[in-house]
Amino acid sequence: MADYQLIVIGAGPGGYTAALRAAKLGLHTAVIEDRECGGTCLNRGCVPTKALLHASQVWSDAHHCAGICADGASLDLPALYRHKDEISQTLSSGIEGLFRSAKVTLLRGRARITAPGCVEITGQDAGTVTADHILIATGSVPARPPIPGLELAMTSDELLKGTDRLYRSIVIMGGGVIGVEFATFYSDLGCEVTVIEGLDRLLPGMDRELGQNLAQLLKKQGVRVFANSMVQRVEQGEDGLTVHFTTRGKEDFVTGEAVLSAFGRSPNWKGLFADGLQPETDGRRIHTDENGQTSIPGIYAIGDVSSPVQLAHVAAAQGTACVERLAGRTPSVRLDLVPGCVYCRPEIASVGLTEADGKARDIPVKVGKCTLFANARTMIAGTGRSFMKVVAHAQTGVLLGAQLMCEHATDMIGQLSQAIANGMTARQLLAAMRPHPTFEEALGEALEELVAKLPE
Repeated sequence: MADYQLIVIGAGPGGYTAALRAAKLGLHTAVIEDRECGGTCLNRGCVPTKALLHASQVWSDAHHCAGICADGASLDLPALYRHKDEISQTLSSGIEGLFRSAKVTLLRGRARITAPGCVEITGQDAGTVTADHILIATGSVPARPPIPGLELAMTSDELLKGTDRLYRSIVIMGGGVIGVEFATFYSDLGCEVTVIEGLDRLLPGMDRELGQNLAQLLKKQGVRVFANSMVQRVEQGEDGLTVHFTTRGKEDFVTGEAVLSAFGRSPNWKGLFADGLQPETDGRRIHTDENGQTSIPGIYAIGDVSSPVQLAHVAAAQGTACVERLAGRTPSVRLDLVPGCVYCRPEIASVGLTEADGKARDIPVKVGKCTLFANARTMIAGTGRSFMKVVAHAQTGVLLGAQLMCEHATDMIGQLSQAIANGMTARQLLAAMRPHPTFEEALGEALEELVAKLPE
């Protein structure tokens, strides 16, 4: 008889959510983790980054808000990093408390799957444990492409460990979510920032207008942005680190006191399987079927290690769905509707289809858009060019997607996700009264424009 019904490897958002849900459904569950509970998200990613961004926004607002003089204000960077660490530690300890309450066994150490249903642990709780099912939730690590001199650059993991002083200048290689969030943080604090992106715009995985608009706003803040630019090498010089790159066929370079490598993240499963026990892969990711099962029966994988969409809430949703299927339940979460959030300034959030997606898939769509120039809250906050777009089926009016770039966009995208998940039409969502003065009023205006384009 197996020691457990389910062993989860990894206590990040996907792993701990899956384990707690499994325990609630009556499965005898253990979690194996060799670092802090909470994974990258709580300790080296989402949460600490947002803690830094909150502080930098307060600093920036204090220096740019009409009627406030912040002369003489000082920045205590070590205290800021200590505060960030305290938040992560509190949340991580909270997860351990949830495990105890749910009677989930937490085993400390590094896991290695030696056979289906069998896991060897090295470390604090060394030994061998068995289970009916194994769920891999080992997440991802910063990607390190083969660029000469890249070892001179920091990854987000290293940058978030902290520094005693603020860099005077920083070069950020990569204009995705990680890159633009750190560009926002350092720009807020007055650092000279350069962003180099290989594709034609920032945030290349999102609606084109979002990335283009963000680049304009960052440039107004003094950030240099080089799109369509490929990094060739990084070198140590007398004045700092020099990043050489090609842009539109021409060679160029930029020097900074520090360089951040923000080329995305790679699935983390090195050394997880014993020799002769290798799962099928999709490139670097572990391949799974519609139930989350790998090519090895009884072994499942969720989150960054197997998903092309590397987001904490995707991992959590996949973990929930996977254990619900194992318990004979119908999954309670839709996995095909993923909201994406970027904590730049102003915030960016999107869900569902863009107008370009509709055209690419031959889906007739109509779009309603509101630019927030005259929105009272936007004028008060002084956040610059902001907008909201909503996308609906051109014939039925059913909502298909939304793209927001405005203050509190990440808090508002949930209602649009809910509306799309429930098949609501633009008219139905427009029927809700929106309070004044709020950023959300602009959503009503975007819906009004959209409804006017739809058949009666």
